[in-house]
Amino acid sequence: MREIYIDHSATTPVDEAVFEAMIPYYTNQYGNPSTVYSKGRAARRALEKAREQVAALINAHPGEIFFTSGGTEADNQAIVSYMAGNSHRGRHLIISAIEHHAVLDACEYLQKSGFELTELPVTPTGVVEPDTLRKALKPETTLVSIMHANNEVGTIQPIKELAAVAHEAGAAFHTDAVQTVGKIPVDVCDLGVDMLSASSHKLYGPKGAGCLFIKKGTPIGKLLHGGSQEANMRGGTENVPGIIGFGKAAELAQNRMREHFAYLTRLGKKLQNGIREKIPHTIITGDPDNRIPGHVSVCFESVEGESVLLMLDGYGIMASGGSACTSEALAPSHVLLAMGIPEEVANGSLRLTLGKDNREEDVDYVLEILPEVVTRLRAGSLLR
Repeated sequence: MREIYIDHSATTPVDEAVFEAMIPYYTNQYGNPSTVYSKGRAARRALEKAREQVAALINAHPGEIFFTSGGTEADNQAIVSYMAGNSHRGRHLIISAIEHHAVLDACEYLQKSGFELTELPVTPTGVVEPDTLRKALKPETTLVSIMHANNEVGTIQPIKELAAVAHEAGAAFHTDAVQTVGKIPVDVCDLGVDMLSASSHKLYGPKGAGCLFIKKGTPIGKLLHGGSQEANMRGGTENVPGIIGFGKAAELAQNRMREHFAYLTRLGKKLQNGIREKIPHTIITGDPDNRIPGHVSVCFESVEGESVLLMLDGYGIMASGGSACTSEALAPSHVLLAMGIPEEVANGSLRLTLGKDNREEDVDYVLEILPEVVTRLRAGSLLR
């Protein structure tokens, strides 16, 4: 059966060149980078090269890159460690209502410890407006965390403007850029952020590797204790093969970004427009233009999204109902509800995210099958 994978916001396949770069560090180059003999020194050199590759992708200094197990750990360190270490400055933090659960749950943990949280509303296209942030800031606001682009609807936020507003009030600014690093230009100097989270497996690298960019001079401590690795910022022996893969994926992303951006933008537009034309009573969610390339997010009225996914899978089409991290939850997406979409419509959400290996014929196949699936489900729907 034909297989079409269009869930690249959930994860991406490891690029062949990335896999080849990792292999030696699983076999003969297995040294611990904290040791002083030759195998350890070789691992250390490779790890530092990867740090340089990741830093170059986001225009950071290598010494500002700290490797983690992924985006979730990076988000938790940025939020929990920063707030805990700077509670003397204030105990108020601000996020958006559409953050990933890695941020939402970290903030919930802090609330239980007595910190105050404000969740900012978004526009119907999922944008946090700078004036909304400005009105929510308090003298005791210590940190603002707004994601660079939403994983469910693809909307890209005005991070540069938001960070400037936070800094005017004396607050630090963190952005979860897991969905954008490697897909669109991300320049930490231009954005003006103090911290930024990224993850390897979203840009054709391996799972289990990520990083937190921490601008030099930002007062933050470690989240994981137990060793002096990562310049004493993250205890635990580094995942050397994963980090090597992350570095190689970052290098490839930097070299191919312009080409992939144009290609995926074109394919995404074709898919989005085709769905709109072929399937009535469909709502395109998120900003129709200012979004991650290749990201298409829709809601079908009178249809359960889970049923759409199951039927598509029967045709070999692999997609998502929203965030892969909450795909087992039956409740409607908190992102869509925050954007003002009614619960009964939000239950019919579908996320289609294209990758570099998708072809135009893949889009044609989806546009052939998806209208048929929705029509069949609506014919037997109790939601009409």
